[in-house]
Parts: sequence; structure tokens; C-alpha cells
Amino acid sequence: MTQLARPDPARSRSEPDLARPGPAAAAVQPATAVYSPPQTPAWRPVHGWVVVTACLVPVVLTGGWLIAGALQPASYSPMRQTMSVLAGQAGTDRWVMTAALLLVGGCQVATGAGLTAVRGPARVVLMLTGLSTLAIAATPEPAAGPTPRHLALAVSCVVTASVWPLFVPRRQPARPWIVSVYGCATATAVFVGLSCWLLIAARSGASDLGLAERLTSAVQGMFPLVVALALRQAAVRRQPAGQASARRSKSRRAAT
Repeated sequence: MTQLARPDPARSRSEPDLARPGPAAAAVQPATAVYSPPQTPAWRPVHGWVVVTACLVPVVLTGGWLIAGALQPASYSPMRQTMSVLAGQAGTDRWVMTAALLLVGGCQVATGAGLTAVRGPARVVLMLTGLSTLAIAATPEPAAGPTPRHLALAVSCVVTASVWPLFVPRRQPARPWIVSVYGCATATAVFVGLSCWLLIAARSGASDLGLAERLTSAVQGMFPLVVALALRQAAVRRQPAGQASARRSKSRRAAT
């Protein structure tokens, strides 16, 4: 008698059971991609030469009026008379202050052109400040007193330097506080206060006109340097560990 064949369990398995994924199939399935929000772009690095040009602005300006003031006769008063008198036609050795203003204006233009870590409008305003400084040096004050053109250039220089911090902040959070919205607003408030003091002293002929002009120009001239240093330090901190270690090793090799 012929024996009936036993049914094969593998063949008798239903189609749905064959289609049902097992543990091994589940293991090879691709993992679901996890959404990660876009990272905030880091500040661009600031070149070393930009820091140098930004540093030269307050140094050359202060050194210019100190040296030029020492060459003036005893009747000259740095507390009462402006730097324009030093570079004016009535000044003694006026080439000293004129050369200082030319160098300051050129450094401001170079800083605005090279400070790519800030937005384009901020760079343009800083370059306009430098161009105003160059125009002041090119139009010396007559011995009879300042002309309307000279006054307009001086006001343009003060105004652009005062509002420049407002164009520096970005929408994303800024780790250096000085380049944040609140930091730049504070700097602008200080600059506006100094500019109002200078304007009142100029209109009233106060005895502290020279002091107001020197203090205002010195404080305004230092802010681009502060911004450049803060952004340069922030860019270094945001570098990956590998790049930072490579930079340090390269510096050690250069030192040896």
C-alpha cells in the first residue's frame, strides 16, 4: 500500500505568514531619519590685518592730536579748540594732523572693507565714516573759521560713527554680548549722548569743545576694534577641536 506523503510544514505555511516580517527582517530595515533643526551659522573669521587697521584708528588719531598740539604755540588750548584747527590753515605744522586724519580715514575704509564678519550695511556705513574723514583732511579749515562744507563733513563723520553699531547685530543670537542687539544699542546710546554734548558745545562755543570732540572721536573710533576682537575670538571658539589643535601645533612649529 502506498503511504500518503506527509505534508511539508514549510509548504503548508500560508502566504500572509510568509509576508509577515520576522525579527531578522526588522533588523535590516532602515532606521527612521531624525529631524534636526538647522544650525545657526557661525560668525565668519576676522583676519588679523583687519584688527590691525581697526587698532590704528584710535592710536593714530590720539597720537596725531597729541603731537600736533605739542607743536602749537602757547595760545592753543586742546580743551577749547578742535582738531580741525590743528589741521587747518592757521595751524602750526598742520601736516602732522592732516597726515593723521588721512591715515585714520584710510584705516576706517580698509576696516569696513575687510570686516566681512558683519553685515554689508554695517561695512558700508563704516566706509562712509572713513570717506568723511578723508574729505575733512582734504578740506582744511580756513583761518577765519570752519566753512559750511567742513562742518557738514564733520557732522557726517560723527553721525555715521554714532549709528554704525545699529547695523552690526544679526537676527540669530550672538554670543559676544557687544555685537548683540542690546550691546550695540547700548553703544549707540553712548555715542548719541557724546554727539549731543559735542553739538551743544559747538553751538554755544563752550570752553570744553575740544575735549568733547576728542573724547567723542576716540570712543567712537575704538568700537570697530572691539567688534573685530570679539568676533575674532568667537570664531576661534567655534572652530572644531581638530582645527584648533592643528592651528596650535602650527603656531608651535612657527615659534620654534
